[in-house]
Amino acid sequence: MAILSPLESKRKIGATLGPLADLESHLPAEWWQELFGSIYLKTDGDVVENDVNTENEVDLLIEAGGFAPGDRLLDMCCGQGRHTLELARRGYSDLTGVDRSRYLVRLARRRARKAGLEVSFREGDARSFRVPGKPFDGVFLMGNSFGYFDRQEDDLQVLTSVKQALCSRGMLALDITDGDWMRHNFEARSWEWIDQNHFVCRERSLSGDGDRLISREVVTHAERGVIADRFYAERLYSFDGISELLDRAGFHHLRRHREITAESDRGQDLGMMARRLFVTALAPRKTVARPSGKVAPLNVTVLLGDPRLPDSVKKNGVFNAEDIVTINRLKTGLGKLDGYRFDFVDNHIDMLETLRNLNADLVFNLCDEGYNNDALKELHVPAMLETLDIAYTGAGPLALGVCYDKSLVRAVAAGMDIPVPMETFYNPSDGSATLPSVFPALLKPALGDSSIGITEKAVVRSAEELVEYLRFLREELPERAVLVQEFLSGAEFSVGLVGNPGAELEALPILEVDYSDLDPDLPRILGYESKWLPDSPYWSQIKYRQAELDSEQVRRLIEMSCALFERLGCRDYARFDFRADGEGVIKLLEVNPNPGWCWDGKLNLMAEFAGWDYHELMQMILDAACDRTKVFKKAQKNIEIKAA
Repeated sequence: MAILSPLESKRKIGATLGPLADLESHLPAEWWQELFGSIYLKTDGDVVENDVNTENEVDLLIEAGGFAPGDRLLDMCCGQGRHTLELARRGYSDLTGVDRSRYLVRLARRRARKAGLEVSFREGDARSFRVPGKPFDGVFLMGNSFGYFDRQEDDLQVLTSVKQALCSRGMLALDITDGDWMRHNFEARSWEWIDQNHFVCRERSLSGDGDRLISREVVTHAERGVIADRFYAERLYSFDGISELLDRAGFHHLRRHREITAESDRGQDLGMMARRLFVTALAPRKTVARPSGKVAPLNVTVLLGDPRLPDSVKKNGVFNAEDIVTINRLKTGLGKLDGYRFDFVDNHIDMLETLRNLNADLVFNLCDEGYNNDALKELHVPAMLETLDIAYTGAGPLALGVCYDKSLVRAVAAGMDIPVPMETFYNPSDGSATLPSVFPALLKPALGDSSIGITEKAVVRSAEELVEYLRFLREELPERAVLVQEFLSGAEFSVGLVGNPGAELEALPILEVDYSDLDPDLPRILGYESKWLPDSPYWSQIKYRQAELDSEQVRRLIEMSCALFERLGCRDYARFDFRADGEGVIKLLEVNPNPGWCWDGKLNLMAEFAGWDYHELMQMILDAACDRTKVFKKAQKNIEIKAA
């Protein structure tokens, strides 16, 4: 016999079903279609219309998700929009709410208009919804709005739809009842007055398989009698259970945050809202879509430094065993990428002729040693590629030239109101220099890369030490200008960006330099010794970790980095180094277009914080370049021409 819906039952046999031995058999398959209306706001309003609960939950959402006011955010199963409206009140501007209940969506719109808040609310099914515009930076399901379906595959479809709506590495935040706790602590029966005229009686029992909690509410008016007899259910997910489902949906980097405990205006039965898990997870990285047809594999030529030539930057002026290991690691990583055919060019003697005769769709420019292993000629390599009209990864010659001059970068940053250290520019041709009034100070070449000219003695504490180190730099790097900067003694951070402005520019988790194990007698800097001398304590004692910053600090660092990325003409990937002064003010140290690509470098460490493997970072950089240069479209066009 078919099970009747509660409304059908009331029409046929009266206002209530009376005593029931089995709640599950009376549960409509799509109970949510009729539940979330005005009566819901009466029975559950003590929790879901509670400003303290909403504010606390939004605090946790911002804290755990790291969402910034400029992010594009989607509140899935938004209900009456309480979380979305609270975010709007806090200055978040690109907000959308989606819910199945027409009643609650209309209520959310009225509340937004009354408060003068710009929020878009739409009706939609969480399993298949469409919201126009670019992908979302974050999607959140708050207030225990997940697990309503009788089939777990429908829950999986919700997560799959959310994943499709998110941008590459977008954040999902999920607030659900703690299934393990609820399974053993639910109240089988309760009742309470919900206002002066209405009271509600509740019954609860586990489903036959123990995976769902079935609830019944009989809502009664003191004079008119029973006005609703309805059923609902929710799947009880443990942390391990939701982790497994998120993994099936393709999410990763799952994190469990502090639990949510609700307040009640009536101090009565909290039901499924009593104790909840709060988890976040990242959507997978989205690769550039390849056109249909026979365009794969893409031919990519990788340009590297020349191991046959001397290299003044490296230890003993030559390629060392660790450099060869780094190159081999790169080749192994690239070998894991599907859809590409790689060949490698490292002979600089005939590089120009090789490039003239190149048959490649794209050049992966990893020649950060510079043409002929001369760091001052790093920009020469992309200049050759530009002249020959060859598509390539990374920054162009102008950006490399500008960013190689640290004094120019500082001037640009200062003009953008980005904090920079106090600095004096010293030209070797000057007969005298203005000494800093504050010590300690840091001396470094104005033109340079790979920490050339920055040793443990670069931090000076007196005028005598400053003059002595200036003399050393004039001997080691003649005719190069020197910067005399205030020494920043606070925490040191790096921000990695992958992508391009106007498309998708993604920030990696921020890195912090850990100096805690370094000999206290040594100045805390990332100098030449930390990068090129394995026997140095700087090499072995300095560690790196993911930075622990509040959401506003993260937002500000990323915001400054993105602005510099665009202003300086960086492309595909770049790294930005910052350090705090003694007062905690974070200031820009330098900008690194085409930063170190090695497996143990800062950029890959940041990628590891995000849960990526080395080859996935390489894939991201290639994807960004392919999207920017449209190489797939060009490859498709070439195939069509040949076919014709």
